[in-house]
Amino acid sequence: MAKKEKQNSTDEPSLRRQVAALPFRISELGSVEILLITSRDTGRFIIPKGWRKKDQKEADAAAREAFEEAGVVGKVASKPAGSYTYWKRGNSEFELLQVLVYPFEVKKQRASWPEKGERKMAWLTAEDAALLVDEPALASLIRTFATKV
Repeated sequence: MAKKEKQNSTDEPSLRRQVAALPFRISELGSVEILLITSRDTGRFIIPKGWRKKDQKEADAAAREAFEEAGVVGKVASKPAGSYTYWKRGNSEFELLQVLVYPFEVKKQRASWPEKGERKMAWLTAEDAALLVDEPALASLIRTFATKV
């Protein structure tokens, strides 16, 4: 595993880093709604996340993941709202990854996108979204984010 590890400037220098979008919108009643999607392998509720491409800004990579996985377009924040760690299942082992989470204000959903039909998705209150995700730090991030929008 040492060859796969990459140094970065986070609190957890030994962890590889992914980026994620936290897709949200403001309802007609003024409350924050969060878009969750299901993972393709386990079907658990997650937010769109993935790897940054070389020479791509992390925020732009998060926006790309939101489009590829959920078909949503909008405005991504330039700074992350926070981060969390999770265990990613590989072919023969698990790897602990750090995920930087970028708020993503959804303006619309396209009619077609790369992973359409491969995932389920749901717009939820921030509290319901926090209850459905498995990672406690992500749940806390969602709750905190919703109070600041």
